[in-house]
Amino acid sequence: MIIVTGGAGFIGSNAVAALAKTYPGRVVVCDWLETGEKWRNIAKAELADVITPEEIEIFLGHFGNDVELIIHLGAISATTETDVDLIVQTNIRLTLDLWHWCASHGKRFIYASSAATYGDGSEGFDDDAKPLALSKLRPLNAYGWSKHVVDRRIARLVAQGLPTPPQWAGLKFFNVYGPNEYHKGDMRSVVHKIFPAAAKGKSVTLFKSHNPDYEDGGQLRDFIYVKDCAEVISWLAAVPTVSGLFNLGTGKARSFKDLAKATFAAVDRDPNIEYVKTPSEIRKKYQYFTEAKMDRLRASGYTKPFTSLEDGINDYVKNHLLTDDPYV
Repeated sequence: MIIVTGGAGFIGSNAVAALAKTYPGRVVVCDWLETGEKWRNIAKAELADVITPEEIEIFLGHFGNDVELIIHLGAISATTETDVDLIVQTNIRLTLDLWHWCASHGKRFIYASSAATYGDGSEGFDDDAKPLALSKLRPLNAYGWSKHVVDRRIARLVAQGLPTPPQWAGLKFFNVYGPNEYHKGDMRSVVHKIFPAAAKGKSVTLFKSHNPDYEDGGQLRDFIYVKDCAEVISWLAAVPTVSGLFNLGTGKARSFKDLAKATFAAVDRDPNIEYVKTPSEIRKKYQYFTEAKMDRLRASGYTKPFTSLEDGINDYVKNHLLTDDPYV
């Protein structure tokens, strides 16, 4: 069996959908479904079981011998979360507990890190997993810090030659967009936020630039389509010889203006973009550029091309957002 924590979430449910096609009836979703429509994210997949995070220890006690791989994507992912104790409990403690369980039981382990570990980007975006390289990074928020704590701890354990899972991989996700993000509220991608207005030909708003090196809407991000993320996770599940800390972006930064134009194009509307001041409370920590260095993932053997921003948004809009059933 393969356990996917956060398996009903955004990236998790896309990974579950891809894995369930290859391993039907062998995928276990570990997540909270709550009272909304989040369950629809996993409604199409043939699953082995659905458990809550509180049940994972009991589940592993009963069925641990049957578990081959744990894909740990569950986390407090809001960069604005202020309950740091909750972040520590969810993002650090559970991740390291699962790491040690996999190491001691000979099970494979894939976990979600984040591009938020790079902070303001002044040290670049190189997924160097050596302890010294990681020590130079300065995340800007508690979420990024929690992911960085785990990356550094695992890097130290590996450097010291201590027991590790037979395969382990940390994935530093950059700016992910795509289907099944509908439950995420304000943490949804900009594509989903502006789609309703764009579909009606109304104006959409982007942040003005407060950096003279960038025009309004010219702030750059490495936007990656969630289906590409699921492809990489599926590939790692199928290739147990690959281990390491890897960036997961496209390797090409694009502007928010490009994103907005692609959204309007997908609904056959002319661009109608207005700009508003970046809120003062986030202005000092605002990133103007992120771009994943993808050499290590490519060197490990992953050869599939990443979807362009225009093609990804076009697929997202036409095959999901404009349909009666937007779920993967």
